[in-house]
Amino acid sequence: MEATSKPPQPSLSLPWKTRITLSILSAVTDASCRKNGTINRRILSLIDFRSPPTSKSINGVASHDVVVDETRKLWFRVYVPTQHEGDDLPVIVFFHGGGFVFLSPDAFIYDAVCRRFARKVPAVVVSVNYRLAPEHRYPAQHDDCFDVLKFLDDEENRSKSLPENANLLRCFLAGDSAGGNLAHHVAQRACEFNFRQLKVAGVVVIQPFFGGEERTDSETRLAGTPVVSVKRTDWMWKAFLPEGEGFNRDHPIINVSGPQAVDISEIKLPPVMLVVGGFDALNDWQKGYYEWLKKSGKEVYLFEYPNMCHAFYIFPELPESGQLIAQVKDIIEKISSNVATKFTN
Repeated sequence: MEATSKPPQPSLSLPWKTRITLSILSAVTDASCRKNGTINRRILSLIDFRSPPTSKSINGVASHDVVVDETRKLWFRVYVPTQHEGDDLPVIVFFHGGGFVFLSPDAFIYDAVCRRFARKVPAVVVSVNYRLAPEHRYPAQHDDCFDVLKFLDDEENRSKSLPENANLLRCFLAGDSAGGNLAHHVAQRACEFNFRQLKVAGVVVIQPFFGGEERTDSETRLAGTPVVSVKRTDWMWKAFLPEGEGFNRDHPIINVSGPQAVDISEIKLPPVMLVVGGFDALNDWQKGYYEWLKKSGKEVYLFEYPNMCHAFYIFPELPESGQLIAQVKDIIEKISSNVATKFTN
C-alpha cells in the first residue's frame, strides 16, 4: 500500500534583507515603549525617515500636503498620478498602520506605498495624518479620519485639495494594521452620515489590527513571528484606550466582531476587501472579522497570503507586495464599474 504524502506546510518566506529590517524595526519600537505607558519618540526618530511632498512628478506621481486643522495637526498628503490627467480616477483615502502609536503619511515606507497605489491602480490617494496614542487616545484617531471625509465633502475644500478628475463618488477607504481598523470603523460611521458629494464605494482592509480578551490559536502558535506579539499589542491597546474606562480588549473598537459588537446587519456597508497573512499573529481575529461580515450579509472578498507575516506588503522586494497591489487594483475596478452602472441607470 502506497503511503500518501502530506501537502507541504506553509513556511514564512522572507529574504534576509527583509528579516533584518523587521528585526531592527521591532527592536527600536520595543525600546521606545516605556513600562509606564508613555513612549520615547526620540528613540523612534532613529528609524523614522521622512519623505517631503514632491510638486514635480517623480515616477509618474506628484504629491502635496493639505492642512485640515492646525490645532490638532490634522493634515493629509495627496498623491496624483500625472500620466492620467484626462481620466476619471477613484479616490483612495488611506490610513497608515503603526498600532495607533507610530508612523505618519510622510514616513518613508508609507510615502512609497501610497505612490505605488496612485501609480498602479491608478487613483488619487489621500493619506491621512491622524493623532497618535498615547498622547491622544481613542476616539481621536477615528474622529480625525472621519473629519477628513467631511472636509473633502465640501466643494471648496475639494476643489483646492484634489485634481478635477478625482471622483469622490468612487471613494475607497483603505488601510493596513491600525489603518485597517480605522478603515472599517470610519466606513461604518460614513454609512450613517449624509454626505453631499462623497460616497464610500468600498473598503480595503489589509491585515487589520483587531483583538479581544481571548488568546487565540494564532496569537499563541505564531509567537515570535515578525512585527506582532501579544506583549506589543497589549501595550498598544493600553496606550490607545481612554484612561479611566478600564482595560477591556472586548471593547467594540478592538473586538469588532466580539460580544459587544455593533449590529451592522441593517447598515449598508460597502463591499470589503480583506487581506490576511498566514504568519500574522492577528490571523484568527481577521478571519473572525470575515465570518462576521458574511453572517451580517455583507459583500466581502478574502485574499490570503499563507507564507506572509504582518505588514509584508510595505516591502516592495517581495513579489507578494506587487501581487497585493494588483489585487487592490482589480477590486477597485470591479466595484467602480458597479458604482458607475448604478449612477448612470
